[in-house]
Order: sequence, then C-alpha cells, then structure tokens
Amino acid sequence: MRVLITGGAGFLGSHLCDKFLAEGHSVIAMDNLITGSTRNIEHLAGRDDFLFIKQDVTNYIYIEGPVDAVLHFASPASPIDYMNLPIQTLKVGALGTHKVLGLAKAKGARFLQASTSEVYGDPQIHPQPESYWGHVNPIGPRGVYDEAKRFAEAMTMAYHRYHGVDTKIVRIFNTYGPRMRLEDGRVVPNFIPQALRGEPLTVFGDGLQTRSFCYCSDLIDGIYKLLMSDEHEPVNIGNPTELTIREFAETINRLTGNTAGIVVQPEKRIKDDPQTRRPDITKAHTLLGWEPKVSLEEGLTKTIEYFRHRI
Repeated sequence: MRVLITGGAGFLGSHLCDKFLAEGHSVIAMDNLITGSTRNIEHLAGRDDFLFIKQDVTNYIYIEGPVDAVLHFASPASPIDYMNLPIQTLKVGALGTHKVLGLAKAKGARFLQASTSEVYGDPQIHPQPESYWGHVNPIGPRGVYDEAKRFAEAMTMAYHRYHGVDTKIVRIFNTYGPRMRLEDGRVVPNFIPQALRGEPLTVFGDGLQTRSFCYCSDLIDGIYKLLMSDEHEPVNIGNPTELTIREFAETINRLTGNTAGIVVQPEKRIKDDPQTRRPDITKAHTLLGWEPKVSLEEGLTKTIEYFRHRI
C-alpha cells in the first residue's frame, strides 16, 4: 500500500512510519512540526519508499498519485501542548479531520482516526468499554482536546455512513516509549529525566491516582491490525494493567537505580483531570486477536535508555 500518515514526525506517527515501511508499504509522512520533530524520522531520509511533506493538515491537501490508506495522527496530545495550543488543537480535530477524510474519499482509501481515551473524560465507569459515552466537560480547559477528538469520531462515522468510506477509529490509552519529548509534560517524560539526574520524583497529592501504560510497539501493532480489519466502530487499544502514580514512580526509581526517592507536592490537578484510566480491551482481543505483550519493566527499560541519551 501507499500510506499517508498525518502527524508522521510525532511520537506515535514516526513509529507508525517505521511499522508500515517494515511491512513493505510506502509511506508519506505529513507534519507541520508544531509538536513533532524531524529528529524522529531522520533515519528514514533518502529512502525511495518514504516521503516527508511539511504541511498543516487544516489546509487543502494534495497528494499526487494513489493513496491506499490514510492514518490521521496530527494533533497536540499532551495537556501542556493542547492547553498552550487550544485553537490549533480544535482546528486539527475539526478542519484537519475534514480535509483528510475528503482525501480518503477522493482516493478510495481506507481511513483510520487516532482518537483517545480522553473521549471518556473523567470516567464514571471503570474500566472503560467502547460503549461508554463518557463524562466530559465541553467548556473546561481539557475540552479543547476531548471535544476535538469526539467531533473527529463523529465526522469519521458520518463519512462512513454517508459516503461509504472504509473508516476505523482507535481510542488510544496512555502510551510511552522512545521519541517522547522531554518537555512533554506527561508522567513518563517527567519522571525518567528526574530519576536519571538523581533527583527525587515529584508526585502530586497522595499519588493514588491510577493510570495504565502501554508500550508503543504494542499500540502500533494493534493499530496496524485495526486498519487491516473490517471493524468501523471505535476500538480501545491500551494496556489494562493499572497502577498508582506512586507505584509507577517507585518502579522508575528502582529501574534507574535512583536513590533520591519521592517528594510529595500539594495536588496540582488540572481541572477535569481523570482520577482513573484503564481500558476494557475485550473488543480488541475478540476482533483483532490483540493484547499487549511488552511488560512494564521491559518497556520502561527501553524508554530509560532512550532518555539517557537525550538528557
């Protein structure tokens, strides 16, 4: 296939580029580099089967020749990014999704929308199945991301139902791995550099808020399987193993050999920040035969090595 990946210079987008090239497809990566970096794809430069286009996907998109699949991963994704870039986040979820769906329709390509567990908001059901409609504050500070992704899902299904586009929707839960940005603001790129510098890890509040962490290669494998499937409605992809932020910090200290411990700060909770997050992956397991394979310790070890060379 000839595949277009928007956000192709980002953390997940660049890993997708690697996956599709490894499977024998050719890849066009599109990114305006607002949060992505050419560092993530520099190892692909010069390949005949890879093309990078610097472009904002909210503008008209022209791709010469056939396109067999479009994967829409362009968007700020961390709270720091989408709170600093609220208008851009809304635009890429709305206008950008419209542009890439139009391209998929024109090319007769299958389409995959990168959605998020944030469509569930601060959930009142745990773990979260795809049938849960969510608990989202549309005018809160996180609403720019939550509602952009919810709108993108609605538009994706509209193009499927009205235009017959072969669409897929993946709801991505917390994912980590090499190529995350140091200044990302999420817990993995916050904790690991602190540990490698021999500093105590900063835990806010009681540290009992929970998250589940999926290593990037597992997520990419699930996305690839979803694109190749016949499923059109949303599918959760994530690791259902849940642990507290305090437990996560203790694990990173142990793996890095950091003896500085943990320092507790007053809770710095962003309004509407979810207290729990864990995917119900029954659908992914049943329909795709997918489940995560990389253990937390294995994934963190690889991620720590990446950050060791970056700080």
